[in-house]
Parts: sequence; C-alpha cells; structure tokens
Amino acid sequence: MQEYWELYMKNLEGSPASIQFNAGISMEIEELGYTYPTIAFVKAKLKEPKENGLLSEHEEPEILFMEDKLEASMIKFRIGKYVGRVISDGYVTFLYYVQFTYNWADFIEFALNEHQSYEVTNGHSEDGEWNYYKKLLYPTAREWQIIQNHKVCDNLREQEDNLHFARAIEHKIFMQSVDKQEALEATLLADGFKVKKEIENEEGVKGLSFYRLDKPFYHDIDAITLGLIDIAEAHDALYDGWETSVVKS
Repeated sequence: MQEYWELYMKNLEGSPASIQFNAGISMEIEELGYTYPTIAFVKAKLKEPKENGLLSEHEEPEILFMEDKLEASMIKFRIGKYVGRVISDGYVTFLYYVQFTYNWADFIEFALNEHQSYEVTNGHSEDGEWNYYKKLLYPTAREWQIIQNHKVCDNLREQEDNLHFARAIEHKIFMQSVDKQEALEATLLADGFKVKKEIENEEGVKGLSFYRLDKPFYHDIDAITLGLIDIAEAHDALYDGWETSVVKS
C-alpha cells in the first residue's frame, strides 16, 4: 500500500471540514476491499475547537499525539490500515479499514490509555466497497482542482511571486468530441479568454490551449478554474489545469 497523503477543505453537512487522506491507495481499492472489508472509526470530541468547529493550534499537538498512538496501536495489533482523518463540527474522526475485529477492544484500550480526558466513541461496520473512502475522504473533481491550485500557488510563493499581480495564465481543455469545439471556443472568447492553439495529448485527444490576464492568488484561481470545469463539462470536455510565469514585481 502506497503512502501519499493529501489535506484539503470541504463542506460537510453544512460545516467546514478538514480532510486528510491517503491518496496513494486509490488505485488499489478493488484489491484492498477483499483484504480489509471493514470500516472502523475512533471519534473524539475536541476540548477547545475554533469557532468554526475545526482544530485549534493550542490543541493540535495533543490530537496529533492521539493520531500517532492510534497508528502505533494499529501496527501493534496488525488489524488494519489508517486511511484518513476528518475534523469538523468540534470533532476529530480517525478512519481505518481492518481485516478483523476480534481484538478491536484491545486495540482501543492500548491506543487511548493516555487520552482518558477525551470523550471518545468508536465502532466498525462492513464496507467491502470502500464507500467511506470513495465518498467521504476522496475529493471530487472540483476539490482535486483546488488541491492542485493551492500546490501551484504555494510553489509560486516559494519563488517570491506576487500572487496579486495579474499576468497571462494559460489553461488547457481536452474535448471528447470536436463537434462542440466551435461552441466551446465561442464560450471562452465571451469570457475574455484568447485561444492560443489547438493541442493534442499522448492519447491523441484533441484540445485547446487558451489564456487570459488574471491573478493567480488562491481564491481567485479557484473561482476561475471551477468556472472552467463547468464550461468544459457543458461541452463534453475535460479541464486539464493551468500554468503561469513567476512575477516578483
């Protein structure tokens, strides 16, 4: 099982939620479902959550210690794999997929013996299809785009980029059918984009490269790219990301 973790924010039942999950296992779900068919959870009520229900900096070290202790216990009892964490509405929930549950009580006792001051619930149920991973932890296409946006923004900041400075931002869209290319181009032009050239990916799928002067600051680029995902979907196409140059002025 590969270890490749991502952290992002989403709306969960009307409340902001911080989601951390192991993205590295997404290609192995079918195989893992046979070996680890049971979803298990440990849910702790935060003592000092922020007003929005998320984890405060003051309490973070203790919650991270709890997370590490749970992981150590999972390894000690060899019952499953840690796949993600959800923090929302004043609670933190740790999620696992397990092979068996006959020693679950021993796992809990060992893991939480130093956290008696927390109000904790736990449990497990069958989930051979890994629906909790797919539908709760795994990002939607829009959430994935925001994750990638912020990685690019972080990289630009590391290069001392002024993210508030507008510059040409180039985007790509690939089309399932070229029949809608003309309508797609017209929509992009109406939104102020300029089509740079026609492109083709390694699989031979045709697309468009286009650009517009915009600011690549976090919430600005999120709004732009989410709008382009909508435009792409309306024309049976797929948005494929953006790139820009570093501007330090």
